[in-house]
Amino acid sequence: MSRVVAAARGWIGTPYIHQCATKGAGCDCLGLLRGVWREVIGPEPEAVPAYTPDWSEPQGEERLWAAALRHLSAKPVAAEAAGDVLLFRMRAGAVAKHLGLQGRTGQEATFIHAYSGHGVVESALTPPWRRRIVARFAFPERT
Repeated sequence: MSRVVAAARGWIGTPYIHQCATKGAGCDCLGLLRGVWREVIGPEPEAVPAYTPDWSEPQGEERLWAAALRHLSAKPVAAEAAGDVLLFRMRAGAVAKHLGLQGRTGQEATFIHAYSGHGVVESALTPPWRRRIVARFAFPERT
């Protein structure tokens, strides 16, 4: 099992709290990624500004995608590996702003994510979720 997957699974059960990134206390999808980064890589690479649930939508800016490109390695969407960061577009025409981490690959594929109303869960990567994936990234190697 990858270090990223092991770390992400350690967050399962953490309640969903917007803008938080504390294992066991609360996080959102970005907070989950930030917490896993701290566990696997070390200090976060940049400060995250305050953001609202509709952040970057009025401007139509792909801020989350741009930040991922600054700190993660882009991969082809079809090149699945456990531990990959998945970026989702939740509605056609909307900015991509949901993140998850690939848990398992293949027929039983899963992803770990913080989901409003559910907290951090490991969900099946079903066709409806797969259709929403717009980008895939790998964590950098630890330096």
